[in-house]
Amino acid sequence: MLRIAIPNKGALSKASIELITEAGYKCKRDGRELIAIDKENEIEFIYLRPRDIAVYVSNGILDMGITGRDLALDSQSDVVDLMGLGVGKSRFFYALPKESNLKPDDFGGLRIATSYPNIVKADMARRGVDVEVVELDGAVEISIQLGVADVIADVVESGKTLIAAGLKTVGEPIMTSEASVIARDKKICDKREVNLFIERLRGVIVAGEYAMIEYDSPQDVLEKALELTPGIESPTISPLNKENWVAVKAMTKRKGINNIMDSLYELGAKGIIVTDIRTCRL
Repeated sequence: MLRIAIPNKGALSKASIELITEAGYKCKRDGRELIAIDKENEIEFIYLRPRDIAVYVSNGILDMGITGRDLALDSQSDVVDLMGLGVGKSRFFYALPKESNLKPDDFGGLRIATSYPNIVKADMARRGVDVEVVELDGAVEISIQLGVADVIADVVESGKTLIAAGLKTVGEPIMTSEASVIARDKKICDKREVNLFIERLRGVIVAGEYAMIEYDSPQDVLEKALELTPGIESPTISPLNKENWVAVKAMTKRKGINNIMDSLYELGAKGIIVTDIRTCRL
């Protein structure tokens, strides 16, 4: 039976569960139990702290896991990234008081508070800068105000928390992260059940980038309409009972779909409908 770890709490957990469920697996817990068994697909889903998942996977205790790339990197575990999931995206920055003009290369001798000590140590070593890393388990942004640190390094999403603490980001992101599927090595993808799991997840992710558009088009503007909706291989075109009219159906990138609808309507297309795609294989 395949054993896969998923985050036990937070936004990363919610996003992972939704994605796995949409891919056709049963991973939801009834309560606070640590294991959910999908008997039909012969998979055990084990709920763990996101920070610990890479450790279990690297030691071969679990076959795969879903966690943040930043957490896997900071754990210094020997794992490989099989696929990004496009959720839980974040950027990791240095931040310091808004009145400061220091840059990361100027941090020599300073104290940097962070929940990701190994990422910070590696980045400072790369820069050739000697600092003191203060490891905290949370609420990093208040550490400067409390006199614990001079600089912080933390995940930044909207930046509102930093602003409220009187801080600003400095320099380029240390790294960008997202939820990803990790394993001990890529050989595991040779197993049919693992490859199926990956492809099902990919199908859901890709489906979120596309929509299905359907419309009726006059024959004389069909060529221009198809330039707007070329589909994946090609669109489906069916004759209508109305003379010189056809029905068109095509997968289209979701981004810009409203502009496409506007253009089709201006060409003379009618009955334009856009529907979601839950999963697909391209």
